[in-house]
Amino acid sequence: MMIKRLLFLLLFTVHVSGVSAAFVVKELTCDYKVNPLGIDHLKPQLSWILVSSDKNVLQSAYEIKVKEGQRVVWETGKVNSAQSVHIPYEGAVLQSGKKYSWQVRVWDDKGKASNWSEVNTWEMGLLAAADWQAKWIETKDTTGGKVGPAPIFRKNFTLSKSVKSARLYVTAHGLYEANLNGKRVGVDYFRPGWTSRKRLQYQTYDVAALLQKGQNAAVVTVGDGWYRGNLEFNNKRNTYGKEVGLLFQLVVTYTDGSTEQINSDGTWESSFDGPILASDIYNGEIYDARKEIPLVWAGVRVMDFSKRDLVAETGPAVTKHEHFQPVKMITTPKGEAVADFGQNLVGWVKLRVKGKAGDTVVLHHAEVLDKEGNFYTDNLRGAKQENRFILKGGDVEVLEPHFTFQGFRYVKISGVMPEQLTAIALYSDMTPAGKFECSNPLINQLQHNIQWGQKGNFLDVPTDCPQRDERLGWTGDAQVFFNTAAYNMDVAGFFTKWLKDLRADQHKNGNVPVVIPDVRTPKNAGSAGWGDVATIIPWNFYITYGDKQLLQEQYQSMKAWVNYIRSISKDHLWNSGPHYGDWLFYIPNDDKDGKAAITDKFLIAQAFYAASTQNLINAANVLGNEADVKEYTALLDTVKKAFLYEYVAPSGRLVSSSQTAYVLALNFDLLPEALRASAAKRLVDNIAAYGNHLTTGFLGTPYLCHVLTRFGYNDIAYKLLLQDTYPSWLYPVKKGATTIWERWDGIKQDGSFQNVGMNSFNHYAYGAIGDWMYKVVAGINPQVGYKHIVIAPKPGGGLTTASASYKTLYGEVKSAWSIGGGVIKVDVTIPCNTTATITLPGKEEQLAVGSGVYHYEYAFAQ
Repeated sequence: MMIKRLLFLLLFTVHVSGVSAAFVVKELTCDYKVNPLGIDHLKPQLSWILVSSDKNVLQSAYEIKVKEGQRVVWETGKVNSAQSVHIPYEGAVLQSGKKYSWQVRVWDDKGKASNWSEVNTWEMGLLAAADWQAKWIETKDTTGGKVGPAPIFRKNFTLSKSVKSARLYVTAHGLYEANLNGKRVGVDYFRPGWTSRKRLQYQTYDVAALLQKGQNAAVVTVGDGWYRGNLEFNNKRNTYGKEVGLLFQLVVTYTDGSTEQINSDGTWESSFDGPILASDIYNGEIYDARKEIPLVWAGVRVMDFSKRDLVAETGPAVTKHEHFQPVKMITTPKGEAVADFGQNLVGWVKLRVKGKAGDTVVLHHAEVLDKEGNFYTDNLRGAKQENRFILKGGDVEVLEPHFTFQGFRYVKISGVMPEQLTAIALYSDMTPAGKFECSNPLINQLQHNIQWGQKGNFLDVPTDCPQRDERLGWTGDAQVFFNTAAYNMDVAGFFTKWLKDLRADQHKNGNVPVVIPDVRTPKNAGSAGWGDVATIIPWNFYITYGDKQLLQEQYQSMKAWVNYIRSISKDHLWNSGPHYGDWLFYIPNDDKDGKAAITDKFLIAQAFYAASTQNLINAANVLGNEADVKEYTALLDTVKKAFLYEYVAPSGRLVSSSQTAYVLALNFDLLPEALRASAAKRLVDNIAAYGNHLTTGFLGTPYLCHVLTRFGYNDIAYKLLLQDTYPSWLYPVKKGATTIWERWDGIKQDGSFQNVGMNSFNHYAYGAIGDWMYKVVAGINPQVGYKHIVIAPKPGGGLTTASASYKTLYGEVKSAWSIGGGVIKVDVTIPCNTTATITLPGKEEQLAVGSGVYHYEYAFAQ
């Protein structure tokens, strides 16, 4: 009976697909952005989404029109193509500062045309150094790089006519906050962002609404930031330079068509007499509200810095997001007043407070309380995470920091008690992309923790942690988490920007630093699994977004990394150089019987050598580099043979018997087919020997459950996912975690803490399990860019429901299942202009479908 019902449903979907329904073109984007302002990409990529209530909707052709004013600069005519994403602009050469409008219409596979889309725009930034008329300025008096007040730059100017439009192009050495006529420019923070020394971003703002005919005032405050504040470890300062500076170019167009520029130059003034007495990302900020109107002003120095390193902003800006009120106020056993915001987050606390002039409010920030319930900051190492506010007195004051951020759940308050405390989350403005939930509340909390670990550490660069004196763009952490990150949020622009810095900071010999931007010593490079970010993220980015242009841009970087490994290898073995290995793998406190899950570092290196070579071959195939395909396919064969000779016994046993060793060997196809099943069995036996616990570190964890599922041990993968004692994903959840921890046992079973030198409670690497939850539990799998989608959920672990959705570049895909009464119900949504293959749980047949909504139900025994 159930089989007949399934056949009826399949027939029904085929039947209704013949019904014609209107379709529209929506959600136009240019380089992943909506109506971007100030780009410098000369071949921006245009994309759109088709929306229809019909089934099996495919695009067969498109037509794009691009105008500059009333002048058509590109008209494609009707192009017979199903491509609706990443169409590169091929019209007249784009010009600095010009605004371009565009729209598109499409034809479906039945020849029916849509209406023209709404008009969208993009605007070019300043494309050449000569376009900058502004001059770099610094304060009249130098600081020598010492800690001190954040300088303020100002310029009063007169606009003689009514303003039609205005663009502000601005950047800084340091972090800037610009105001025009007392109003803040933009809603973004920590501008111009953090990049390689070889690239400095500028921002473009539409500021017409902030200007007026007559007298105007520009005021810009510049904080230390990453440029000259504390960075890396041990109070290291002045990484990029000792003096902050400003570059400010305001282009005003009047209603009569004439233009005028107000640029930073020798006529500006500067002051150290402002309210920000000190600002530092690690240590916090000191703000004196009594000094909000500076009284002491001096001139400026005009500096002759090159403008050839200036680039338009690529990634999303850091903006404010969720707001939290304290869930409770605590008086600790030590008698300290502490606010608990209920969520470990990254950002700062805004306060409303009333007091006398000179009164002070001091906020200290922490992630956890100790087992006695006291405020705990030892794991912050050298970072003070302290914000100090000095009141001007009188009415209620609303105060918040400017050039710092903290990682915290708990805030200790000293001095005057505020009337209100609001924690504000700050992170890069990435559009939410995916959702996952299931019938197990602990797994749902794990997903919550994964997402908040991403939010907290995706603040302009993918940092390892957001609270202690580190907060660096560790490459290993970023690559292991990329797939999960891309499911949770739209990270295309975020990683496009970061990969540009990776290319810029890659050594001439192809070696890759362990942090990007590269602010460590040159020796900190070349670690297996860290340097391999150069091939892993570009290839996975291509699979997720289908962006061939980005793959092309990264190709030489990918190739250089593989060639670097080849250059230092001996007999095709990568058995030299510094390696972090399987970072933070399981080590019991008392390891008398050798339970520590140690994996040979050079075995790991050889595995990633093969993985990166395979990624390079994949990219070469996509880009049509046939000679490279041939060369590196031969190299891969020798690398795998060297792995077998050095690390695999004839029986198939690896020289390291750890979970990570078997996981990497199996995931990267390093073993011949005849040895794979026995290797998978050894992995399962190893897991059983640890009482169904994982023992993997950063490099093994992302692939562990995928390998188990691939080799027929999905039940074991579920056992690991649902394990709630140490070490496991759910152990921190049961300990009250609201983000992912750096260590499996950041808080030990007795309530004490792990090593204070390295014990972050917001560290996303182990959250890489999210990729398996989306792909296997819910069953959403991309083929290149989701043009074709594989839906293959695999229920297990006693879960009765699971559902996920993901916003692809074509629209939203959904997969959900529920089990009850011996019946499984599966619901799938496929977006327009894509196709899918559905493999239903417990069935072998593959169902080929087009866009639409599908429902299946049938008998199922879990």
